[in-house]
Amino acid sequence: MCGIVGYVGARPALDVVVEGLARLEYRGYDSAGVAVLADGRLATAKRAGKLVNLRNALEEEPPPAGTLGMGHTRWATHGAPNDRNAHPHTDCTGAVAVIHNGIIENFAALRSELEEGGHKLSSDTDTEAVAHLLENELRSSGDLAEAMRRVCRRLEGAFTLVAVHTGDPDLVVGARRNSPLVVGVGEGENFLASDVAAFIAHTRDAIELGQDQVVELRAGGVTVTDLDGRPAETTAYHVDWDVSAAEKGGFDYFMLKEIAEQPRAVADTLLGRIGADGRLTLDEMRIPDQELREVDKIIIVACGTSYHAGLIAKYAIEHWAGLPCEVELASEFRYRDPILSRSTLVIAISQSGETMDALMAVRHAREQHAKLLGICNVNGSTLPRECDGVLYTHAGPEIAVASTKAFLTQLVAVYLIALYLAQVRGTKWGDEVFAMVQLLAQMPDKVDKVLETMEPVRELARSLAGERCVLFLGRHVGFPVALEGALKLKELAYMHAEGFAAGELKHGPIALIEDGLPVVVVVPPRARDVLHDKIVSNIQEIRARGARTIVIAEEGDTSVEPYADTLISVPAVPTLLQPLVTTVPLQVFACELATAKGHDVDQPRNLAKSVTVE
Repeated sequence: MCGIVGYVGARPALDVVVEGLARLEYRGYDSAGVAVLADGRLATAKRAGKLVNLRNALEEEPPPAGTLGMGHTRWATHGAPNDRNAHPHTDCTGAVAVIHNGIIENFAALRSELEEGGHKLSSDTDTEAVAHLLENELRSSGDLAEAMRRVCRRLEGAFTLVAVHTGDPDLVVGARRNSPLVVGVGEGENFLASDVAAFIAHTRDAIELGQDQVVELRAGGVTVTDLDGRPAETTAYHVDWDVSAAEKGGFDYFMLKEIAEQPRAVADTLLGRIGADGRLTLDEMRIPDQELREVDKIIIVACGTSYHAGLIAKYAIEHWAGLPCEVELASEFRYRDPILSRSTLVIAISQSGETMDALMAVRHAREQHAKLLGICNVNGSTLPRECDGVLYTHAGPEIAVASTKAFLTQLVAVYLIALYLAQVRGTKWGDEVFAMVQLLAQMPDKVDKVLETMEPVRELARSLAGERCVLFLGRHVGFPVALEGALKLKELAYMHAEGFAAGELKHGPIALIEDGLPVVVVVPPRARDVLHDKIVSNIQEIRARGARTIVIAEEGDTSVEPYADTLISVPAVPTLLQPLVTTVPLQVFACELATAKGHDVDQPRNLAKSVTVE
């Protein structure tokens, strides 16, 4: 979940590394550090807090100029977020430096072994043990790559490691297990990073690294082996977005930019999905239609915002494809002995494709011989490689920690999968599927229309900046939207916020209603007569008890007007597609309220963009 950058070439390494770290700030971190190798000497600098603290330290005491270096932004797991625990970590001799993402589960035993052998460790981290293990191995092999392979064979857990050594001043070595690491291939220079955003200003050609692989990075080339030193297969790819897509584009925050990009992101995710014969085609599915016809149960695994997308997927899959569908928190999935078989389809949703809980759920499902389908935004990430098929969302880079456009494109993806299953299984006629895809094609314009009318929502948010709590209510697909609205407010404004199924109101949550309490209610379309009327009754119940009602309803729904202290109108769309328009005001609401409180909405406290440890 932290940021890693490595570089070797002809440029000043420090400039490249610090620039890369700045592009990875969105991932969340609490300290930063760099190492530069020059004139046979290894110079390091590291500081707790934001990258500006490290920049200031480097200005006060510049390291020697060198063309090989690496950098790291840390999110604390072992040891407090202070200067001492920041990366890089060095060995006893100061000749080896290491940076690390992930968790080394057996580090306590390794640390004890090292201390008994006379090593003096100066931090509380699991990472430092690796530097000292490399020191031991280098005494016998003298080869940093071989030393890394030997050390990795001893490590347990999930990790990305990058190391440099004064004995080989033209080499950066990296290794990965269950944690992201990608190679950037340039002209006379090469890069390592946890995310292509770190080097996209210099090259858009990349190589994805597989599980338990070690990469040797030199200015003139890249060598990849497995942990036994055998040449390993890799996949090269081209990044289809450029550096401008990762910059703010005139917005105060990346999150504002990404909210504004949602119409385009939804449209891009829909591109090329209808074949010449008028049928829905999903090129990346890779699971034969006959196998999909044999599926008798679907389980969706995901975390956070992606979990809410999965909850909405359940409604679409069961309604259109007629298949039973369960939705599981990926972090809980494998610990409850789920019942899986060859006829079970497990759909894993992850924006980054590196969410460790989702990856471990997928691996457990594979052991049970289930079919695996991933929904992911990042080409070349781990999740697509470990699934039988994948549906890529095309949201482009999402920098802000709180997910916005990735969520809407995940919704489009699950709708497409539900319709594809309906087409393959014959639960919908071809013209019915085509008609629904045509309705989906109208959604970018609908989302754009919502965005054009958000100033009253911003004003409302600013007026509520002093509140301690906000509740959210919804029914049917509006319930997951309520959960997502509450999550956004927790993430960004650090407020107590809860989402409830409106039908459960009288079963306990109504006790929370007090005079003036803001309650956001997502109203189903009028076409859902029974649900619509029931939630209008819920609005009346909470308003009678003093709640301040903030109602999101489709345009022209006059029946809710008498009971809404604030009415937010969204375009009328089919019920199952309504989350695409009702979610957007909640994103804007949370972003504006957090801004009014003075918070950094791109980097909320304690959070990271991609959770790559369990």
